[in-house]
Amino acid sequence: MKFMKLGSKPDVFQADGKCIRYVTSDLVTDVTINVGEVKFYLHKFPLLSKSSRLRKLVLKASEECCDEINMVDFPGGPKAFEICAKFCYGMTVTLNAYNVVAARCAAEYLEMTEDVDRGNLIFKIEVFLNSSIFRSWKDSIIVLQTTKSVLPWSENLKIVGRCIDSIASKTSVDPANVTWSYTYNRKLSVSDKMAGDGMKFREKIVSVPKDWWVEDICELDIDLYKRVMTAVKSKGRMDGVAICEALKTYAVRWLPDSVDTLDSDVHCWRNKLLVETIVCLLPSDRGVGCSCSFLLKLLKVAILVGVDNSAKEDLLKRISLKLYEASVKDLLIPARPPQTTLYDVEMVLSIVKRYMMHSHDLEFAKNEMGCTDFVLGHGSLLSVGKLIDEYLEEIARDPNLSLASFIDLSQSVPEFARPVHDGLYKAIDTYLKEHPSLTKVERKKLCSLMDVKKLTMDASMHAAQNERLPLRVVVQVLFFEQVRSAAGVQPLRDTSHSTTNTDEELEKTAAEDCDSFEKQMSRIKMKEDAFQEKCELAKQSSKNSKSGIQLLPSRSRRMFDKLWGFGKGHADNRSSETSASSQSPTSMVPGDTKSSGSSSRNRRHSIS
Repeated sequence: MKFMKLGSKPDVFQADGKCIRYVTSDLVTDVTINVGEVKFYLHKFPLLSKSSRLRKLVLKASEECCDEINMVDFPGGPKAFEICAKFCYGMTVTLNAYNVVAARCAAEYLEMTEDVDRGNLIFKIEVFLNSSIFRSWKDSIIVLQTTKSVLPWSENLKIVGRCIDSIASKTSVDPANVTWSYTYNRKLSVSDKMAGDGMKFREKIVSVPKDWWVEDICELDIDLYKRVMTAVKSKGRMDGVAICEALKTYAVRWLPDSVDTLDSDVHCWRNKLLVETIVCLLPSDRGVGCSCSFLLKLLKVAILVGVDNSAKEDLLKRISLKLYEASVKDLLIPARPPQTTLYDVEMVLSIVKRYMMHSHDLEFAKNEMGCTDFVLGHGSLLSVGKLIDEYLEEIARDPNLSLASFIDLSQSVPEFARPVHDGLYKAIDTYLKEHPSLTKVERKKLCSLMDVKKLTMDASMHAAQNERLPLRVVVQVLFFEQVRSAAGVQPLRDTSHSTTNTDEELEKTAAEDCDSFEKQMSRIKMKEDAFQEKCELAKQSSKNSKSGIQLLPSRSRRMFDKLWGFGKGHADNRSSETSASSQSPTSMVPGDTKSSGSSSRNRRHSIS
């Protein structure tokens, strides 16, 4: 810390209790000055030789025959006045970052200018501020913190503005040129780690991260912090990532972890101001900088403390642009009264719709520019599809979640963003398990969201033995698996387990899955045509020969005719559920032995 010593005479100020200060001297004191609750017994000559205002006050007191001078609202209080008085006496006084602002404001109040005496206190303090304080990183921050206690003097003297400009200028310095000390207790960012890995050992020791300045300014009050960050952004040299890291660090530093503390009457107003300030300081480019996880955490706090709608709307827009980065935990936004669910599903649905709208607009813009990339190629859309399926599985455990809310959120994701339906199947199975009172129609409607042809082998095996599913769905699963096996088609691959795929890999995988799925469906259709031809031959043979093959029972034929129209994700609610005694569709082929579907039904059990 920088400091400056003034004067050379020994300090002979003495105290008599807490409220009396006097100078030890052979000369009798001839003036009494009241500053706050403290009385100063001093001598006129040294004071009047430095202070123009004291000259006026002493003259006025003499005219009014008053023995004491009262200084009301003296900036800096008794301590600041004592520094000025010691300077007038020529006593040793030390100025530093903690007392220099109060001393400067006090000197201004006492009018200790160059017109009164050359080399007066105002001049010396200004030299100290410009040559030492504003050139020091940490001293500038300390001085800025002390300006609040002497407002509006510090503001009028432009000390606040000069401190802010000094701090903002230093944040814009190339990290390679940072030679002063700073506080850094966080983990290095990925870019800084990569840069550090390529350095030699000695270079690593002196390397400075890009966001080296973030933690030191976190000690500022919210109003000063806002002004500093505004100045940093106005310099135009700081990227959005560093700005967001600074805001995140400040939020972690000052926002309480406890929900009760956040919502308490004592801290609610302060927390609300804090969140609104952070939101207004977010980078103007909504698509870069802040992580979706941080924005969602900020949204949760914003809802709890009741920030205004404009701040929440800004957060929702930012989150919707980066939804593909979120995790299920991030999306678990607690519901507020009068909602009865555990989590705010309506808000998540709103975010998903915003994201899909933005994706549609982006795709339209690309097509207008001549880009012909298929929308399925975007790995971000696949990530959102997987995210929503996992979120559905989580909220399905809520007994108060309505079927309509579940269906609306599920259908907010387009089909091409969900090439595999394993995640959706898990969510549906969880909802059925937690809501056993669903009617037959509701269960059928819920299961119509799922396309059994998009289940992987593992999911199909589980569904085939799942007693919670409607029998019709189970028969479809068995039928499709047998047809797929007979056609020699490879089962669908579930790419959702890969968490490290790049967008390019996801695009390639999704395209391959689509091509594979189309080929599978083509082969299955050929099998269906061949099967129908066999049925026609069987009918003709039965007419010409009494010993011919028996026709399929009419009820089984009806069920077979309806099976193909069900597995596309939209069931015909008018069709009735097949009873457990119905034969498996695979037993309808002439020459086949007893159905395996009914025996599988008898062995069904839940493994979830």
